[in-house]
Amino acid sequence: MEKISDFFEATFPAKAPPAMLNYKHLHYFWVVAKEGSITRAAERLGVAVQTISGQLSLLERQFGKALFVTQGRRLALSETGRIALRFADQIFQLGEQLEEAIAQDDNGQILRLRVGISDSIPKLLAYRLLTQVTALPGELRLICLEGSFDNLLADLALHRLDLVLTDRAAPATGNLKVFSTHLGEFSTGLFASPKLTDRQTGFPASLNGAPLLLPTRHNALRVRIDRWFDEHGLLPRIVGEFQDSALLTTFGRGGLGIFPAPLVLSEQLASEYDAQLLGDMTGVAEQIHAISTERKIRHPAIEALCRTVSQSVTQPPP
Repeated sequence: MEKISDFFEATFPAKAPPAMLNYKHLHYFWVVAKEGSITRAAERLGVAVQTISGQLSLLERQFGKALFVTQGRRLALSETGRIALRFADQIFQLGEQLEEAIAQDDNGQILRLRVGISDSIPKLLAYRLLTQVTALPGELRLICLEGSFDNLLADLALHRLDLVLTDRAAPATGNLKVFSTHLGEFSTGLFASPKLTDRQTGFPASLNGAPLLLPTRHNALRVRIDRWFDEHGLLPRIVGEFQDSALLTTFGRGGLGIFPAPLVLSEQLASEYDAQLLGDMTGVAEQIHAISTERKIRHPAIEALCRTVSQSVTQPPP
């Protein structure tokens, strides 16, 4: 009598496990996509054109879709090819980082820290914070990139960055494997170029009708500033809104309007931007967060940054 198990095996045969992606084939595809030509890719890799063509065919057969389409004499990526290239970029970038990490472990000399700096936080403040890291013993290579909050978090999640400095904590979602460390609050004041320092008399009432430069509403500080004006019954004249804090400060230095900045930067703003403090915005503070990926072993430079940021960093000079 036929066994029941034999009957089910014959009726519902087990599916073979999917073939594992061949990363050598993917690398050939990646180089062809970057070079825009199989011939140039073959020259770069030092292999025969036929070899690359064969590897591409195998990869397309595994995906079940074409990766390239012909446009005249050139190869162009198909929609599937564009998706594959996006992932291949991430894969081979991680491979480069792996090689760097292994090499770093071998010689123990160079420590790399890739930092994403949100366009919403003052660059002078970012510099002040990161000097806590550059003062570490040993050789450190600091790699800084600037961008929007969302783009930097995406790069962090893909391990393109080790750390993001920003004005808000990471969103509470299970999709992003990141966590936030609150580095501190930096009390904020209003500054102005010499041509506008007459507004210092009778501060803050002197701000009524005064030209003002503000961060855009995507900046977490903007909400606190607007609330401060409402609480004091002030109606300044907003002449500019800026997403990038460095651009805001540059326009402020040019005399376009009064602008907010952390009080801790008073001396630097006076010496480098010739900007004078008009007054303190009591209760308004720039909050800085360090966002990093969840790892069992944290980057030693990130640990040092979170450990050494103290009241001497967050408070203005006496």
